Amino acid sequence: MSEAKAYAVQSATSPLAPFKFTRREPGENDIRIDITHCGICHTDIHQTRNEWGFSTYPMVPGHEIVGRVSAVGKKVKKFKAGDIAGVGCMVDSCRKCATCKKGLEQHCEVHTSFTYSNTEQDGVTPTHGGYSSHIVVDESFALKVAPDQPLERVAPLLCAGITMYSPLKRWKVGSGDRVGILGLGGLGHAGVKLAAAMGAEVTVLSGSKSKQADAKRLGAHDFALTSEAGPALLGRFDLIIDTVSADHDVNAALGWVKTGGTMVIVGAPPKPVPVNAFSLIGGRKNLSGSVIGGIAETQEMLDFCAKHKVLADVEVIAMKDVNAAYERMLKSDVRYRFTIDMKTL
Repeated sequence: MSEAKAYAVQSATSPLAPFKFTRREPGENDIRIDITHCGICHTDIHQTRNEWGFSTYPMVPGHEIVGRVSAVGKKVKKFKAGDIAGVGCMVDSCRKCATCKKGLEQHCEVHTSFTYSNTEQDGVTPTHGGYSSHIVVDESFALKVAPDQPLERVAPLLCAGITMYSPLKRWKVGSGDRVGILGLGGLGHAGVKLAAAMGAEVTVLSGSKSKQADAKRLGAHDFALTSEAGPALLGRFDLIIDTVSADHDVNAALGWVKTGGTMVIVGAPPKPVPVNAFSLIGGRKNLSGSVIGGIAETQEMLDFCAKHKVLADVEVIAMKDVNAAYERMLKSDVRYRFTIDMKTL
């Protein structure tokens, strides 16, 4: 066992504070990653504050993890000491069910071991995330990160990047497709960059006029203020990806989808959002949902981003400033993702 330094919460009302715990030594199929950077996802806030009702404590958050491999088990083939590796939202699954065999480990029919506030496959050992000095993970759930990239900008791709890449790939977005990104935050900004790199015509749909300049800078071809959406938006988009995690009018957004088009929800509002049946049946429209992707798709995303130079826009912070960063995130005061420099732990 090895001692890990970390920041953790002890309850839904406590702040993140220094914490120590033990990690297992690398088994024959494991690698140890000394964490250099960890992104902060809005899920971290939901989980630390038990807003979804299933958090476990003490909790070390963080599922946008990158670092350097410092030890490998004797049967490890993908990695060697010194490699750059990443860990996203999960660290294991049953690997045997029909869903896992399709490369959809995030939807394992038995038990997906999420990176924190969850358990290993034994159902007992708690998982702890990336706000820590190191992590030990089976090589099958670690991702290869191309060298010579700014790791602080790669880290958020392990959640925000794959969350947006997966629906774009599933709906086969390419040249000539019209894609709307609803909401320009941590998820939305990654979606703009990815959809543009895939050749789509990208429009940012936002409730904030102040986001217009950023939308263009990030690669969007157009910007529309949702509060002033008019006839020009009706039936315009092949695909809309809805990243909004607050209450909003899904039916209005469905009106902007063309006949036979699709809207994919990746944001998670705290309360159910009503959907009118006529918003769907009137144009034979599809309403879908998506979370992250499987391990193979996440690796595909990282390779795509390295090839097309897609990186997150980040503000790097010290570990001691994480509680203040949470409060700033709640005020949308970040462009567009915080990344913790773990050498400050």
